[in-house]
Amino acid sequence: MSEPAEDRIDYAEVMRRLPHRYPFLLVDKAEDYVPSTSITGIKNVTHNEPFFPGHFPIDPVMPGVLIVEAMAQTGALLMSKSLDVAVEGKVIMFMSIDGVRFRRPARPGDQLKMKVVVTRARGDIFKFRGETFIDDKLAAEADFAAMVVTVEQPAA
Repeated sequence: MSEPAEDRIDYAEVMRRLPHRYPFLLVDKAEDYVPSTSITGIKNVTHNEPFFPGHFPIDPVMPGVLIVEAMAQTGALLMSKSLDVAVEGKVIMFMSIDGVRFRRPARPGDQLKMKVVVTRARGDIFKFRGETFIDDKLAAEADFAAMVVTVEQPAA
């Protein structure tokens, strides 16, 4: 059996690094990971997504805000691995978003490739440029920021 590539993050590691779960986990795996620099998240869009029955029944389209969330989760995955942030007691929170543009719709059967590049990093705060591609064509883009936050644990 061959060793896993160092620049890839499989689904099991995504589950260890992100606190999101169904129906809100929007990254299946990642590739091209370069610590504190860049990553490409992958989301396979299926007809079984929970939002399609209402958006829209006759012509299903993935909501743009969820494409942006998929980019943000990809950035959080990069931060989690780069900073080795434990999911227990810490969460990576979306801070800001600018310059969002949608270029083409995402539909069942599409594969989203979210290319996220760090534009600035200072301690526990990262700024990113994200671009989502479908079939090598730009579908969405945004600049966004995130930070590591300590979460209060409830008393036992």
